[in-house]
Amino acid sequence: MRPVAAPVPLPLDVSQRRETMLLRIEGITKHFSQEPVLAGVSAGVRRGAKIALVGPNGAGKSTLLRIMAGDEEADRGTVEKTDGVDIRYLRQQPDLEPDRTVWDEARSGLDHLYRLLGEAESLAADMARESGDRHDRLAERYDRIHEQLLAENAYHLDHRIERVLHGLGIPERHWRQRCGDLSGGQQRRLMLAKVLLSPADLLLLDEPTNHLDLEACQWLESYLKQLTCAVLLVSHDRYLLDTVAEETWELFQGTVECYTGNYTQYRRQKEERLVVERRTYERQQEEIARLEEFVRRHHYGQKHAQAEDRRKKLERIERVPPPRIIRSPAMKFPPPAHCGEIVLRVEKLGHHFGGPWLFEELSFDVERGEKWGILGANGTGKTTLLRCLTGELEPAAGRVIRGTGVQLAFFDQQLSGLDGDDPVLEAVRPDDRDFPEKDRRDLLARFGITGDQVFQRVGRLSGGERTRVALARLAAAEGNLLVLDEPTNQLDLWARSALEEALRSYTGTVVFVSHDRYFVNQVADRLLVFEADGVRCIHGNYDTYRMMAARETPATAEHEAAPTSSRQSPSGNRKGNKPARRKRRFPYRKVEDLEQEIAECESEIESWHARLADPSFHKDGENVREATAALEKLNARLEHLYEHWEEACELEGR
Repeated sequence: MRPVAAPVPLPLDVSQRRETMLLRIEGITKHFSQEPVLAGVSAGVRRGAKIALVGPNGAGKSTLLRIMAGDEEADRGTVEKTDGVDIRYLRQQPDLEPDRTVWDEARSGLDHLYRLLGEAESLAADMARESGDRHDRLAERYDRIHEQLLAENAYHLDHRIERVLHGLGIPERHWRQRCGDLSGGQQRRLMLAKVLLSPADLLLLDEPTNHLDLEACQWLESYLKQLTCAVLLVSHDRYLLDTVAEETWELFQGTVECYTGNYTQYRRQKEERLVVERRTYERQQEEIARLEEFVRRHHYGQKHAQAEDRRKKLERIERVPPPRIIRSPAMKFPPPAHCGEIVLRVEKLGHHFGGPWLFEELSFDVERGEKWGILGANGTGKTTLLRCLTGELEPAAGRVIRGTGVQLAFFDQQLSGLDGDDPVLEAVRPDDRDFPEKDRRDLLARFGITGDQVFQRVGRLSGGERTRVALARLAAAEGNLLVLDEPTNQLDLWARSALEEALRSYTGTVVFVSHDRYFVNQVADRLLVFEADGVRCIHGNYDTYRMMAARETPATAEHEAAPTSSRQSPSGNRKGNKPARRKRRFPYRKVEDLEQEIAECESEIESWHARLADPSFHKDGENVREATAALEKLNARLEHLYEHWEEACELEGR
């Protein structure tokens, strides 16, 4: 799968927008306290639009979805829907019939089609017994139903249900299970399956990737992209937002700003807009300060008339609001103490809990300064491996050797190291040394915990705030090996970006488990991927893994399968199984150099797409011709680089 930037649709003109609008919100205001959560939100959803709704935690995204779905009333404002528009809403909390089976609950999303199928069968039986006018009337009704069933592909409904349940990671052994017996994560996935199966003009999806593993997230991307209905999506999964969204709404300070394009394009446009907003705001503030100073100095002097004129001018100025900046916490981990070159040596590691082996014969070295990401489906053993690496769990086979001077600090996704009754200032205090209050406050501020928040008890914080406190506690531990289990859970997009930057700039060693592919891609330079036939070691990040997986042939997969185990080892013992190397088509180049050139080429392509996204760019036909020619050359060059990179990986044993 090649990371080619999607073309950006051009904005519709006003008449087209009116004709295709499914839903329009105007002036939506909502209070839960003195300050409004929503303060006059206005926007519209066109037929077939794919929209990402983004904003920091607590901005009101879920509240806005509930109002649009009709689950909650706005204090002021209107929600206008096109007649007959069918809206389906994925709520944060599951709402299932506890005694109904998983299959029947998923099937209920298609009840209307099953009823039509039943009516069609009944009409066919009646037609066989009737004749004359009665037969003709029945046949006319049957034809109408048949056309509707064909239009909705309703003759393969069971297959459609199976596809969605399998895609979302609900195995067949659970299909006859009672909904009430499912875990919270399984119930959440079933709710998503039911919403996806239900016919709709507009899907409102609130965090659909919660409790989904890597494969399910990839499946959901593909499914949503192929849908013809409109989708309004709230998610922290930036790969999902980049793949699916064609518009982005930013909800901040109670209002919405709309951008063309996916999440990455929104971030680029946001930066460009902020440059203009800052310049405009600063110039106006300078002008206001100049006028106010003149009025202050000359209000009672000889230039009283001019001062009065300036005062009136000040009153007439329409004040420009400050730049709409969503600030990220300035996360930072302290410089690590020196340790040996080999931080962790893993030798023939394996574990099971009395049943099949989760992994075995696993051998690899983690070197100082490397960033290792662990990927895989739920239940494959990722967290078990992490517990073996930290020493919390004794492995069933093999061993983990820590290098000289290694000081391990662990982030637990359950945040079990935080006592809910402790004040935040005490929660980050290390157990092994003095840590003055001022230093603790400075540390918490770097992770976005400021003001009176530092005196609150941990249990009263939001999920995102507790995660940031746990990360601050991790930084206070001053380890030179950071081990993190799902560190981005509960963090908003801006905090995730800050954590990525903090880990990239950290010179120590990092090993982490995460389902956030964007995070993995930004941080990892090595991967352990839990696959169906074993654990794979990848030299590179998530994009590298995607490219390798997309190009892998069945023959290559056979050569890479472990000959003596259902779980393969990334220890380099496949060497004897590799096929003979073929001759070079391209001159020798390092894989890293090719990857750098590929990234630069992709960046140029994205830059041209960004220009094409600007309506003013299309006013000059020469601009469009230049862009088309440049993109044609860049795509050809990218194709050539991919082929060169593939050969280099193979011949250099990557």
